[in-house]
Amino acid sequence: MPQILDNALDAVGHTPLIRLDKIARLNGLRCNLLGKVEYMSAGGSVKDRIAKAMVEAAEREGRLIPGKSVVIEPTSGNTGASGSVLPMPRVLTCGLGIGLAMACAIKGYAVIITLPNKMSLEKEAALRALGAEVVRTPSEAAWDSPESHIGVARKLQREIPYGIILDQYGNLNNPLAHEYTTGPEIIEAVVSTPSTLARPSSGKVDVVVAGAGTGGTISGISRAIKKTHNKDCVVVGVDPHGSILACPDELNKAKEGTPYVVEGIGYDFIPDVLSHDEVDSWIKTSDEEAFAAVQTIMREEGLLVGGSSGSALSGALRWLCSDAGRKVADTEGLNVVVLFPDG
Repeated sequence: MPQILDNALDAVGHTPLIRLDKIARLNGLRCNLLGKVEYMSAGGSVKDRIAKAMVEAAEREGRLIPGKSVVIEPTSGNTGASGSVLPMPRVLTCGLGIGLAMACAIKGYAVIITLPNKMSLEKEAALRALGAEVVRTPSEAAWDSPESHIGVARKLQREIPYGIILDQYGNLNNPLAHEYTTGPEIIEAVVSTPSTLARPSSGKVDVVVAGAGTGGTISGISRAIKKTHNKDCVVVGVDPHGSILACPDELNKAKEGTPYVVEGIGYDFIPDVLSHDEVDSWIKTSDEEAFAAVQTIMREEGLLVGGSSGSALSGALRWLCSDAGRKVADTEGLNVVVLFPDG
């Protein structure tokens, strides 16, 4: 029964799981290919979930003081891509900044977002519209440099009275938000959809494919599914060329440090909230693959996703074509869930 919500934070999450039948047919897949479409959350991104969780946890702990606290957060600081000749889709909603700005606008906290120059002007405009102050940093700065988005945020925290960094990279409420919400939503959607002759289903989440930025999303979803639903679920992480998150490390060596355009996934360091033990396999993807997949998703399925969603789909399709994934691809009724984090 639809109800009146108290505010936009009550509309965070509860996103649909949508069949990607046209893409499945185009690629000769017999399994069920399903997209978890996170841009339909209130702030337009999977990061809405952790913004809400981190702010509310800090309030419970007394770390956020109404009328005084200034929330400072570095966001979407993946490896810089200045000089790329690829056409870059202009997206608004990948990264924590918008979800955090939305939460702080509702709750009345000042917020400062530090982000690299590579991030889109549309995103900056959206942040400012929500009342956030935006501080740009050099895209090429290493994560541990004082000039990086992280370094500048730490400097601002030291200088600003009552400044607080909620720290998506180390805050346990990041993966917990996905263990308690995103994962259970996926499970519920799959379990509650009956298997029929026309649309057979195993009744289980058999494979999950998700990109990794901080790693909180994939780690939390994996825990939810493997602990409470299907311990044999295969969890596939997607990491862009140029990032170092994939495991084993040999996967990262060939193009380590290569600039890439896709926003919101990949890093040049390993965030504390990324648990490699929760991920069974990794796929590296390119900008070209990601943006081609974005066009396919839009034109075939009518979903207005962003670049990191394209990375997730291209990674899923490559895994399904691999020796490890071919049996899944050829089996009717198996459920392969691809997380589309952005729009």
